[in-house]
Amino acid sequence: MQPIALDAMAATVPDGAMLALPPDNSLPSVALAMAIARRGVKNLRLVGVPVSGFASDILIGAGCVAEIQTSAVSLGEAGFAPRFTAALRAGSIVVRDATCPAMHTMLQATEKGVPFMPLRGLIGSDILANRPDWKVIQNPFGPEGDIIVLLPALSPDIGVFHGVMADSHGNVWLGRRRECATIAHASKRALVTVERVVEGNFLEDERLASGTINATYIDSIAIAERGARPAALLDEYGFDAAYVAEYARMAKTDAGFQEWAAREIFHPVAAAAE
Repeated sequence: MQPIALDAMAATVPDGAMLALPPDNSLPSVALAMAIARRGVKNLRLVGVPVSGFASDILIGAGCVAEIQTSAVSLGEAGFAPRFTAALRAGSIVVRDATCPAMHTMLQATEKGVPFMPLRGLIGSDILANRPDWKVIQNPFGPEGDIIVLLPALSPDIGVFHGVMADSHGNVWLGRRRECATIAHASKRALVTVERVVEGNFLEDERLASGTINATYIDSIAIAERGARPAALLDEYGFDAAYVAEYARMAKTDAGFQEWAAREIFHPVAAAAE
């Protein structure tokens, strides 16, 4: 599999697509999120696996998002995600609240090829009142009154994440970040950015095979050095706390976000074209 340009990858994301994104403590592709924002894609439906963070917030701030389904949206120690908070208060996006186990369960149902999966931990929570698509039934194998919640399988249109490396066969090595494997298995397409492409086949290396996603599940690969920044990438580079803190401060207002985006999302492209 030959890598493609980052902007060419972003061009394959249509308006209205359902995008699955991993959390900031996993392997988010912030580089691709920025490229999608530059394209001006609209009405995206984001899926946080299981929570949403920096990449989701910049897409919301850029006006790309109509809906988000997740268990939380946060910048971690930097506090609330400011553009998500503003959009929620303004009523400009739809929020489909969930829990971390629920997000994983719906994707795992698709991964396993079944139409739904049961989950018990939701019972007694207020969240059920706002999720009519989740069904509470009598446990068919339990005593009378023993209830269980059925969650429908969830298959995002596109899964987006960043890996350390891909091999020349199109396999992607992720290490132990298995939520990205679930995203790739459950999504109709997976768009993956990586730091580099190397020769060989990870699946033939006993040290790498267990942390590798088979190329069967990968639609396309783009090289994006430091593509997860400001998130950390395994032992490649650390979390950029100062970058996130500055973003959190500036993005409290729409004007501040626009100033930040002009510098961080749009200016690098304009500078490269000059």
